[in-house]
Amino acid sequence: MKKIWFLRSLHGELVPFFIDKSCVALGWDKLAEDLSQKSTAALKKDLLRAYPERETAINIWASYFEKFIHKIQIGDMVLTYNSSERNYLLGEITGQYQYNPKMYFLGQYWPHIRKTKWNPKPISRDILSQNTKNFLGTTLTLSELQQDQVREILQLLEKPSSAKETTLDTKEENSIGIEEAFERLKDKIMSLDSDQMEKLLKEILNAMGYIAEQTPKGPDRALDVFASKDGLGLEDPRIFVEVKHRKGKMGSKEIRQFLGSRKEADKCLYVSTGGFTKDAHYEAERSNVPLTLVDIDKLASIIERYYDNFSSEGRTLLPLKKTYLPL
Repeated sequence: MKKIWFLRSLHGELVPFFIDKSCVALGWDKLAEDLSQKSTAALKKDLLRAYPERETAINIWASYFEKFIHKIQIGDMVLTYNSSERNYLLGEITGQYQYNPKMYFLGQYWPHIRKTKWNPKPISRDILSQNTKNFLGTTLTLSELQQDQVREILQLLEKPSSAKETTLDTKEENSIGIEEAFERLKDKIMSLDSDQMEKLLKEILNAMGYIAEQTPKGPDRALDVFASKDGLGLEDPRIFVEVKHRKGKMGSKEIRQFLGSRKEADKCLYVSTGGFTKDAHYEAERSNVPLTLVDIDKLASIIERYYDNFSSEGRTLLPLKKTYLPL
């Protein structure tokens, strides 16, 4: 069975870079040289010299490079996560380790690379088993998947699942990390139906100090939630919310339709759990009506910030538990 390596990539922000350059990459750009001939001991010395303030991390960092340079073989698979779209991309390693000092993205160099051929078919996090979700919540930069997880990934890639989306396992995990907790929160949000999503937005606005209500269901579904300070819409701000709970991205056409009946004094939120296209962002930026686009990541962050103010109804709709982690 093929090996699959999981490479975390800055909350998925490196995925466009990986695809554009047909590679996977490690940073640590202070190691400005070819490391292919370095022994592990020499690599640890170089890392300590370059990053003396991170002495406690040197051994684990050195193990990443050992795997990246020597253990990963041509023909092995690599998996990475795009958190904004909630899917994983699988690629095949096609080249040996290279040092390329010109690899620059997001204001940083990523000079240590392996050429990779990416499969264009994404794998939704929502159809993975809870066991695999838990493993892929690791805080390690580079790790190898177990055989049952490899089998699951390859089967899903060959034959997309038509099963319903999975929901959070009620079993508590003893070693859940911050990033995995955030992904599980998004899992739970995605498991809600459309009506529950509208209730969730109403709950968020109430928790923020507004008086919000779901609007009556009209044939055009042009508005889902309305909020104001007095609950009557007589006091500013008047907040109009559209909620689209689906996998597809919303485009500029949908944004224009939403804004068509709004006034410049109105404040608008457009929530899309499937995200937005570049054209949609451009349409929002050029709009004369104040508009904030809210994707699944921003929605989860807002919930984390205001959950303590949720009503009992809101906590029933989205039951969460605060967890304290050691520094």
